[in-house]
Amino acid sequence: MTPDTFTTQPVRSQDQFEAWREWHQPVLDFLPQQSTRYGFPAEVHLWKLGGLAMSRTSVPPVSVARTKSNLRRDPIDHWVINYCVRGTHFTNTAGAAVEVPAKVPFLSSLGQEFLHERTHIDRVSFLMARDAFGDIAPLLDATCGSTLDTPLGHLLGDYMMALEHYLPDVTEGDFPRLARAVGAMVAVAAAPSAERVAVAAPQIDVGRKERVRRVIRKHLRTPTFRPSILCRLVGISRSNLYRLFEDTGGVARYIQRERLFEAHAVLTDPSNTQSISAIAEDLCFADASSFSRAFKREFGHSPGEVRSAAHAGLAAPATMRSLASSGGDFGELIRGF
Repeated sequence: MTPDTFTTQPVRSQDQFEAWREWHQPVLDFLPQQSTRYGFPAEVHLWKLGGLAMSRTSVPPVSVARTKSNLRRDPIDHWVINYCVRGTHFTNTAGAAVEVPAKVPFLSSLGQEFLHERTHIDRVSFLMARDAFGDIAPLLDATCGSTLDTPLGHLLGDYMMALEHYLPDVTEGDFPRLARAVGAMVAVAAAPSAERVAVAAPQIDVGRKERVRRVIRKHLRTPTFRPSILCRLVGISRSNLYRLFEDTGGVARYIQRERLFEAHAVLTDPSNTQSISAIAEDLCFADASSFSRAFKREFGHSPGEVRSAAHAGLAAPATMRSLASSGGDFGELIRGF
C-alpha cells in the first residue's frame, strides 16, 4: 500500500517550518531549536492500517508539545511508540523527565500533555487507537512515559524496522491480523511474561531476523564472516539462527544471496568502474568463475550482460517506490483510523 506523505520540500525555504507546524496543528505544536531561515527539510510517510498506523519521519532539531490547548481542541488519545533510528530526544510527561537514546522504543500517549525536545531524528512510529487495542490498554497505560530499554524492547524496535519493509505489500484484508501481531509484540515488550512471549513468538522471530539481516548487510565484504561469527555478533544460538533461516535455504545461502544482490546493484550502476573479478573478490567469492555461475543462477543473466545493459541504458538500479502526498493534515490522517 502507498503511504500518505507530507514534505516541506516544495515550500520556500523560509516557509518550511511554518508549513510543518501548521500541518500538525491542532494535535501538536512545534518550536524550532535552531534558525529556520534557510529551511526546515522535514517529511513524514504515514500508513493507515485500520486501528493502527505506522509512520517514518525525518525532521531537524525541534521541540514538540501536546498542551492543554491541544487536548481541548483535539482530544485524540492514541498511544504512540517512537523508535529513533537516528537521534535522541528528551521528554517531560506528567512531570517525569526521561532521556530517550537512539534505537530504544519510547511509549507515550496523545491523551497526555508532554514536551519533547529532539535532535535531528529519523524514526519509525506506531500510532495505536484505543478502540483497536483495548485488550492491552492497562499494560500500555501503565508503561506510558517509559523507555522500553530491555532485550524485548530492542526486539520491538527491530520488528518495527522489519515491518516497514513489508508495508508496500500489505492489503486492507491484512489489517486485523496485522493489528493482532503488533499488539502481541508491543504487549510482550511492555510487560514480559512467559505467556506473552509464547503468543508473540512469530513477531519476536521477525525482530530477530531483522537484526540478523542488518548485521549481514554490514559484513557483506568481510571475508571471514560466517554463521558462527554472526551468532556471536547478534547474540543468538546457532540452532535458533538456523531455524530463523530454514525457509530461505539456510543462513549461508541467505548471506550469499545478499552478496549477489549487492553485486547486482554495483553492476547496474553505470558510474562504477570496478572489474567483474574485482567485484567478485570484494564480495568474498572464491573467484570470478564461481561468482558468475552463482550470479546467473540467481538472476538468469551473466554479470557481463547486466553491466552491458546498464551501460546501454536498458537497466537501472532499483529505486524506492515513489511517495506522493494524498492531502490532508496530520490530525485528519490519524483520526481516520
